[in-house]
Amino acid sequence: MDAQGLVCWAWNSASAWQLTTTAAWVLLFLVRQLKMGISRDSRHKRSASGARRSHYRKKRKFELGRQSAMTKLHTTKRIHTVRTRGGNTKYRALRLDSGNFAWGSEAITRKTRLIAVRYNTTNNELLRTQTLVKSAVVEIDAAPFRQWYEAHYAQPAVVAKNAPAAADETKKSNHVQRILAERKKDAKLDTHLAQQFRAGRLLAVLTSRPGQSGRADGYILEGKELDFYLKKLQTRKQKHAA
Repeated sequence: MDAQGLVCWAWNSASAWQLTTTAAWVLLFLVRQLKMGISRDSRHKRSASGARRSHYRKKRKFELGRQSAMTKLHTTKRIHTVRTRGGNTKYRALRLDSGNFAWGSEAITRKTRLIAVRYNTTNNELLRTQTLVKSAVVEIDAAPFRQWYEAHYAQPAVVAKNAPAAADETKKSNHVQRILAERKKDAKLDTHLAQQFRAGRLLAVLTSRPGQSGRADGYILEGKELDFYLKKLQTRKQKHAA
């Protein structure tokens, strides 16, 4: 129940002329809360001795604060525009389902679907509610990156065990064949990345701020950073299984 609902409840719980002292104080407090808003100044705070500071000016527009966006992972995208100081605009993403992600070692970027939030260093509650924030570890759809890899290197990203190699029947010029042969020298995938491609999901980190820019962009985890988060996820899994 929000503050306005609590005000209505406190008013209806007793008649207007028979409000108890406690109910009256609760009502006054809630009305003040409704008018207060989020303020980033220190004038409304008590001093170190506990004394109330005297008011010498009203609140200022540049001292306001806004509620956090708490962007949720949802199939229906919803982004609000917020007018800010100087006539500038922020894009407050309330629901997102996709974003642009970079594959650093291959120097490419693709737009792909967000599947789930897998880890949040700061807050387990944000993980439980599938909230998109900066630095959250998310699972993304591997299909766009797999398609690029197979087109760029002319070989499958994942080869099933004991499966015969599929012959490419497309006729290529000698020039194209030389280019592909040169590319294939560096086409080796990391073991963990290959496993993720096989599952169709990649682990990535968000680097944008969805509540400020309205986007959920990031990069694919690789190398030691990927090992670190895989270990964290495994530890969490064992802890909850016990």
